Amino acid sequence: MAARRRPVPAPGALPRLLAAVRSDGQAVSLAEHLHRHGPLPARRGREPDLALVQLVEASGLRGRGGASFPTGRKLRAVASAGRRAVVVVNGAEGEPISSKDHVLLAYDPHLVLDGAAVAAAAVGARDVFVAVNADASTALTAVERAIAERANADRLSFRVVAVPDRFVAGEETALVNLLNGGPAKPIFTPPRPYERGVRDAPTLVQNTETLAHLALIARYGPDWFRAVGTRDEPGSALVTLKGAVHRPGVYEIPLGLPLRDLLAWAGGPRTPISAYLIGGYFGTWLAAAPAESTSLLDADLRPNGASLGARAIFAFPENACGITETARLARYLADESARQCGPCLRGLDAVAKALEHLARANTKHEEPRLPRWLDEIAGRGACRHPDGAVRLVRSALHVFADECALHVRGSCTGSGGPLLPTRARTGR
Repeated sequence: MAARRRPVPAPGALPRLLAAVRSDGQAVSLAEHLHRHGPLPARRGREPDLALVQLVEASGLRGRGGASFPTGRKLRAVASAGRRAVVVVNGAEGEPISSKDHVLLAYDPHLVLDGAAVAAAAVGARDVFVAVNADASTALTAVERAIAERANADRLSFRVVAVPDRFVAGEETALVNLLNGGPAKPIFTPPRPYERGVRDAPTLVQNTETLAHLALIARYGPDWFRAVGTRDEPGSALVTLKGAVHRPGVYEIPLGLPLRDLLAWAGGPRTPISAYLIGGYFGTWLAAAPAESTSLLDADLRPNGASLGARAIFAFPENACGITETARLARYLADESARQCGPCLRGLDAVAKALEHLARANTKHEEPRLPRWLDEIAGRGACRHPDGAVRLVRSALHVFADECALHVRGSCTGSGGPLLPTRARTGR
């Protein structure tokens, strides 16, 4: 893998993560990857490299998978376990409106594998598992070819694992359970993966995009990383924008970019927009006007009850019915639950049925009961799945309150068929 060190890219320039992606839709080869980025710094022995951990802590990088947990803190917890660790690349993108991790795995897999190598050096791991959706054939093929290209140059054992296309399968304990021979369902009893995970080893489960950032931080340093974004939320991020815009797709943004600017990058709205779903299906509906004046930062979204979450945004047209679409999503989330606790097994099903009745505008009794049911479910699940579904439904009842009142009276102003997908696109 010897290659000449490339000049450091301009700190404020974008794209970073997508800089090497080819225009012809083919995956970047190892030679192209090294020509763009140069080699990684050499690994120092087989013990945890705490200097790398400190580098990541200084960068302020937070996980890009949804929880936004400080990456350096997660690395330190695994590195401090005192036993040989395992690294899991979480590319199991079960969020139906998100494509960002797929783009990295399918079109620049070497950047992700570099990040996994950096993480392995930081925590003292030799084994790396790359978890990819079983139906994401393009990504699976690209990752397998990239691993073959690298041979054993990283002194690591890479293994690709196909993950079932289920919404909960990408939760970190669900991946650990799968890799240990069980079903891809969350586990809720201690120990946590960083203590004892795959094969009972301390396990770092890290999102695909987060690892791609690690590959660049290891090369260019924390100050370079912090040259975009804000002091508290530094760096760039990949955002999937879909819905009623002219150019839906995956965009790399500096954190803090106003949503209206992202819309302009996407060619603007195709039709008037009534609301945005921000953060994916565990996210929050926001009315169009306040959403468009908000910056894409958790700190700015938090007062509105929202967060970037899975970094997926859907622009919802005003001629569609938010109650009908949310009823479809509630049913999807109820059916996709792990069905391991009462709030998921009974609570989400009851909420989905109530919304389906309300969407059909054939009852006057569902609207008053829904807020009470949501309150009873919140915080009582065995995992975060019920809380995410409650957040989505609760925000819909607020943002689409006028439409909800029409449904109670037996009418609906929406037109057209289903808009929001309830399955990731097969074969991506």
